[in-house]
Amino acid sequence: MPVQLPENLMVSVSGVRGRVGEPLTPELMAGIAAAFGGFLRAEGHDGPVCVGRDSRTSGPMFLRAVTAGLQSVGCQVVDLGMVPTPTVLLAVADAGAAGGMVVTASHNPAEWNALKLVSSEGIFLDNEMSGRFRSYLAAEDPPRAAWDALYEVTSDPDAWSRHLERILKLPQLDLSAIRSRSLRVAVDCVHGAGGPPITELLQSLGCAVQGIGMEPDGLFPRDPEPTAANLAALGDLVRETGSDVGIAIDPDADRLSLVDETGTALGEDLTLALAAAAVLSRTPGPVVTNLSTSQVVEDVARSFDVPVIRSPVGEVNVSRRMQAEGAAVGGEGNGGVILPALHFTRDAPLAVALVLQHLVDRGMKPSEAAAHWPTYTIVKTKVSFDRSALSAAYGALREDLDPVDVDESDGLRLAWPGDGRWLHVRPSGTEPVVRLIAEARDGDAARALVKRAADLLDGVA
Repeated sequence: MPVQLPENLMVSVSGVRGRVGEPLTPELMAGIAAAFGGFLRAEGHDGPVCVGRDSRTSGPMFLRAVTAGLQSVGCQVVDLGMVPTPTVLLAVADAGAAGGMVVTASHNPAEWNALKLVSSEGIFLDNEMSGRFRSYLAAEDPPRAAWDALYEVTSDPDAWSRHLERILKLPQLDLSAIRSRSLRVAVDCVHGAGGPPITELLQSLGCAVQGIGMEPDGLFPRDPEPTAANLAALGDLVRETGSDVGIAIDPDADRLSLVDETGTALGEDLTLALAAAAVLSRTPGPVVTNLSTSQVVEDVARSFDVPVIRSPVGEVNVSRRMQAEGAAVGGEGNGGVILPALHFTRDAPLAVALVLQHLVDRGMKPSEAAAHWPTYTIVKTKVSFDRSALSAAYGALREDLDPVDVDESDGLRLAWPGDGRWLHVRPSGTEPVVRLIAEARDGDAARALVKRAADLLDGVA
């Protein structure tokens, strides 16, 4: 029988996610994995499938279920264990694997888990391939392998070591310069999968490390999303240890958020800007980011005389546009940095190295590096809203706010470039909410824009 997806399961180009136990069960995960294995084989991909997970307490259970599902349809499974999500994607590409599956709910709270689905390219499924898989999942009962056609599971304990080696060999990094600075770095890995890898990376870069939340046990002590509002403890650690910079990593280590030397959270939106500056100073080229990313990225790109191209939100949407544009660097305003010289996926360990490189290049403290660029305030909120009414809501927003520029490629983005303001309204792909994101040179203006948009949505609902 084809897999029947529960209505309360979040299904998007990002994969599937839900709360552990209801609707997410081992049986459901095994069924989806079997369907994905059957789908890959139907698409002509007969190689192994790499699997990995983050540190969530439900991770081992679900990884075993995923492994069983893949085995049941005759897939060779390579178990990478608990590793950063970008490590799995890099391993898929390096091994010429048929695809990959990552058991992680990324920034969601601990009661959530999810599956991220990886193509043979080592990137997440794009809209076209994701659509084909969802059709297969709804209609097909994948053929099961006979008893004598089942493969043993193999392990790959060196996947992160290879990932680290690749980062350290990047031409965008000057290792001797970074190491000579002997930077003191405070780290908050929120008990996610990034603790041991980030420690090893920083030590390889000659940094002294002080950490909280470094034990990868999945017992998140706070909301695990590395937004500025969640980084008070990291700010305290920076001040207590006299660290040069603070870094916060999300549970599956694909996003990086920054705290300056005073313990003040710079947040996620500056991560891509600083990392891009390090890249563009050595390998200039187009920058690709999504519609919800701060315009400070445009200021950085302008200083290197390169264009910024915007794509719909979603890592794979950025990746595909980067491939099409021949981008030098890209990513998202949530702290995700993508470097084609390494691979086409958000990579927090990579982002850490690039941000440190930028600080060394400029000889600046983080607060000085941030102040070098124009300052904006970005305001993000989310509201419950009936998605069937979004079209009417978009119409009300356009009519009331009288924008200069309109982009409808991903929800609705309204912009007033002369004023340095924009508003992006879109349904979330990872939560049952509508996201409202606004940015302006003045915080009150950004907050007013979000409030007006929320009021208009409330009037439509």
